[in-house]
Amino acid sequence: MKFNLNRYLLGLSMAIDCVESELLGVTSQHGRRVALLAMRLARTLGMSDSQVFDCAALAILHDNGLAQENLTRPDVQRDRLRQVEDMPAHCEIGEENVSRFPFQGETSRAILLHHENWDGSGFFGVEGEAIPLMAQVIALADYTDLKLNLGETRPGKREQVLEFLRVKQGKRFSPRLVDLFSEISASTAFWLDLRHPFLDIALSQTMPNLTIEADWQQLLDISRVFGRIIDSKSRFTHNHSSGLEEKSARMAEYLGADPETIIRLRIAASLHDVGKLAMPNAILDKPGKLDDLERAKMMEHTYFTRKCLEGIPGLEQITEWASNHHEKLNGEGYPLRLPGERLDIWSRLLTVLDIYQALTEERPYRPSLTHRQTMEILNRLVKEGGVDTGLVKAVDRAFA
Repeated sequence: MKFNLNRYLLGLSMAIDCVESELLGVTSQHGRRVALLAMRLARTLGMSDSQVFDCAALAILHDNGLAQENLTRPDVQRDRLRQVEDMPAHCEIGEENVSRFPFQGETSRAILLHHENWDGSGFFGVEGEAIPLMAQVIALADYTDLKLNLGETRPGKREQVLEFLRVKQGKRFSPRLVDLFSEISASTAFWLDLRHPFLDIALSQTMPNLTIEADWQQLLDISRVFGRIIDSKSRFTHNHSSGLEEKSARMAEYLGADPETIIRLRIAASLHDVGKLAMPNAILDKPGKLDDLERAKMMEHTYFTRKCLEGIPGLEQITEWASNHHEKLNGEGYPLRLPGERLDIWSRLLTVLDIYQALTEERPYRPSLTHRQTMEILNRLVKEGGVDTGLVKAVDRAFA
């Protein structure tokens, strides 16, 4: 099938942006600004369309390891999370996470080395032209936006940014890239393009349109990149998407689904909680019961899942399955309160399995539940008219 990687990346960049905003304290759309600036530098450097696309993809994905680094460092307190950016492990995790992404050329070590400094004082001691060019480009765009918020325009902003880069020239950044930034930032349009709401338009116009020929297995591999990022948001959900993916495939096969449906369900399961990247860890990791405001905030995650996925051509049905996993047959689910007749068998199945998977996982406020305890809760939901009776019975038979 034909699959547009641009729409996929830009859709899911919304979720990664939420992680950066929470953990680094940066304003929203950081990854998108880094992508636009990286592409414009890449164009000026004479890179090909495929290389420009890869620069954009790397820029959007460059901080994908932040959530998992936060997961592996429980000693990092909430008021110190910005320090995560100064930990080299997020570069190593990020490089590993994107190893299955279909970049169009050689991008090896670009995410790993995006915190290297021109003078060799970075995490791994790589210096000068030994730093991959794409890593150099992303480093300049990332660090400059992180420090100075390039989406903010005011009198004297360009002069402030150029002075900042001049101080770092030959130390943190390549002298050539600093000079190129000075060239491309001379126009008023350059700065306005970095602002909301013009940023998305500028990204679409600048990013080479890339449609690839991909089968469902390849799309599953790509989706698992994001599944790992999603699960890393909280130590209590670090196996949630992968566990749901496995259970959905097992149950779909048990129910006689064809191979294509099974793999599409796997993709939906991998991406179903992408909206949780927009949820604060203070809620995800809260050791007690959520209050009304926190519960209302948590209920937004399925809306964000839909918004991330709904603009991706070819994933329309997958978007429905992924976004409907908290809808209920009695119309009391969220975010759309869809009636039962609007929920097909696979939406209903993911709802049941998401509940099963969550209940059998440890949470900050309770230990994991047994199969029997989980089925008692699911059967109670059946009596309330929330979930499908036949599917709950099938799950009980399959997983007993």
